[in-house]
Amino acid sequence: MNPRDATQPRTGSAILRIALRRNAGAMTWGAVLMGMYQAGETAFPIALGLIVEHAMRNRSLGALGLSIAVLAVIITTVSFSWRFGMRILQKANTTEAHRWRVEVASRGLQPVARDVDLRSGEVLTIATEDADQTADIIEVAPLLLSSLVAVLVTAVALGLASVRLGLLVIVGTIAILTILSVLSRRIGSGTREQQARVARAGAKVADLISGLRPLRGFGGNHAAFASYRTVSTQAKHQAFVVARANGVYAGAALALNALLAAAVTLMAGRLAFQGQISIGQLVMAVGLAQFIIEPLKLFAQMPTYVMVARASAERMALVLAAPPVTIPGSGRPTPGGGDLEVDGVRYGSLNELRFTVSPGEFVAIAAYQPRSAADLASVLAAGVPPDDYQGTMRVGGADAADLSIEALREHLLVNPYDGEIFAGTLRTNIDPAGTGRLVAEAVAASMLTDVVDLHRDGLDHPVRDRGANLSGGQRQRLSLARALAADADVLVLHDPTTAVDAVTEQLIARNVAGLRRGRTTIVITTSPPLLDAADRVLVLDGGAITAEDSHRNLLSTDDTYRLTVAR
Repeated sequence: MNPRDATQPRTGSAILRIALRRNAGAMTWGAVLMGMYQAGETAFPIALGLIVEHAMRNRSLGALGLSIAVLAVIITTVSFSWRFGMRILQKANTTEAHRWRVEVASRGLQPVARDVDLRSGEVLTIATEDADQTADIIEVAPLLLSSLVAVLVTAVALGLASVRLGLLVIVGTIAILTILSVLSRRIGSGTREQQARVARAGAKVADLISGLRPLRGFGGNHAAFASYRTVSTQAKHQAFVVARANGVYAGAALALNALLAAAVTLMAGRLAFQGQISIGQLVMAVGLAQFIIEPLKLFAQMPTYVMVARASAERMALVLAAPPVTIPGSGRPTPGGGDLEVDGVRYGSLNELRFTVSPGEFVAIAAYQPRSAADLASVLAAGVPPDDYQGTMRVGGADAADLSIEALREHLLVNPYDGEIFAGTLRTNIDPAGTGRLVAEAVAASMLTDVVDLHRDGLDHPVRDRGANLSGGQRQRLSLARALAADADVLVLHDPTTAVDAVTEQLIARNVAGLRRGRTTIVITTSPPLLDAADRVLVLDGGAITAEDSHRNLLSTDDTYRLTVAR
């Protein structure tokens, strides 16, 4: 097994543990500084009470100056500890979110088993919102500890003035947290459901955008929009449910905190009236009663953040734990091996499919049924797990089932008929890594030169998302140029010229054959120019190879072939 997959987190709890473990240093320093901040905040009313007590006994200017200096030190400590503590925690949070975004995006770009019920729109939500919310755990834990420090310091300070005041704070805090923990369980389950529904709505939007043109073509856009409205409405209703639960939770937290503060204030006033505590201690108690509301409020908010982080981590685990479509192995294709063998493959409409392509050969496969062409392209592109089809596919003499995705794609590239176009430029679409040696040759072979020459920026001409500013033929030629520029040992093209005119198609066929001379090339097509340019043609009918010859010989000897491919 690939070590990378073996160490991949399988559960949300594992993801949270990883995040906490690799940010332990930042969280420790953050907890120390935020603890100093809370201690300083707590020390302020304590110092104020002591100053009042001291001033009533000793009314000297020196004592007043010393008191002001002490308050200045406390304020400075509070300011700098907050500033640097939050800087450390937010940097760690942002860095951790970036790590998970990259991890989820990397995993999402790899084919995974088809039983994983996640669409591209959901993966996008997981790689953005869920990654950010999972990383929030980095801030939650230190802030929770710092709030605990504030409560303990308050309880000790009040306990020194009066044991009853200290016990009131401790017992009240425990009661508040117990009540809120019960309320937070409902928020957790509701939040998980809300995140799932929002992600489904995002996936529906992505599907609508990608299929808007064909939907409009046959008048299905209104039905599609109605479907999205249903999903979005469900997400909205669930958001209302969570909002109501959060509102009840926040209101209860605020009321309980205020109740505790009022109880401390009233008890302190009564004790002062009875002469059991001094005026300075009363000032301290009233100040601490007001201050303790903030750390208790933070305490109350923490379970919500934890629930959201856990729910987001569980959703990320769905992507990270998704099994790859190939069995990760250590096998590698023979260096320079450009042969491809399909032996007895049964999948979908394919029925005991067998054929071999020798290194450097240009072979066309004329599929009479579009379903067979699509199934064959899926198998060759490793879009189907080896366990899901019978038979064997070998690349460079190595069984594809024993290869990792990375090893397989080093030697075999399948360019789909609907290749995606990305926002950027013509150049970045053709050569995303910026390392291609055949960009100019690929542009010329795919007849994309006219698009490049049409714009002053040439290859740096901007391309909108999904190639919205390009025609269908231009997008197809751009996708073909990208496949040719990759210069793979084995290149499979699936219907690369369906959106171009006959003259351009003729030129592309000749150019592709010339550029790929000496490199193994397979074209799944019924295009006469491409079939004619191939060294030989394999006829795929009924899921199996039924004939094999040159294009011209098949035209003269096979009536079905002639009727299928002749235009």
